[in-house]
Amino acid sequence: MPWQAITVTNVGERVTDDDCILIVQRVVVRWSKQGRGAEAATRRRNIPRAFPLPPMPDAPLLLHDVVTQERTGYTPNETISTHTLPIDLKGLLFKPDGTGVEVIRTPAWHAFPHDRRPAQMFRLLPGELARYLANYRFSGYSTDWYYEEWTVHIAFAPWRPNLFLGDKFDHVKDERVTLYGGRE
Repeated sequence: MPWQAITVTNVGERVTDDDCILIVQRVVVRWSKQGRGAEAATRRRNIPRAFPLPPMPDAPLLLHDVVTQERTGYTPNETISTHTLPIDLKGLLFKPDGTGVEVIRTPAWHAFPHDRRPAQMFRLLPGELARYLANYRFSGYSTDWYYEEWTVHIAFAPWRPNLFLGDKFDHVKDERVTLYGGRE
């Protein structure tokens, strides 16, 4: 089904899909094998997992990507990109279904845990917000590896700067695992 542009309208407490846009904020915390200790973990815990949304251009899907890395002192690096739907974006497939948006996890074969197979995460209706939590261990062609913790906020709602700063979400999926070995 082709995607059509939609606009946002508030009807009392109810939001209609006439005015909703799909907004995704992915907050990534990245660290090296050397940054696994307790002191470094305490520092990582103090990094915000949600940020105010900057003004956004008009598009069917808006991605606000915030990456903080050990090698830069965890200074947030923010980028904004626009996309059409459907799209497989950062390991998640966003697919409109007529009245809402399906969010489907796509395989992550390049990272541990590598058994994350495609699965529907949730379906967002107009006005709904979701949070997806995951972590990964990546390795490339060298013997080094690095770690990432993702907090992905997704809204099928009107834009506002503080959209993800609260703790009220209609859907939450937590797929974080122990990355260093040992027991969970």
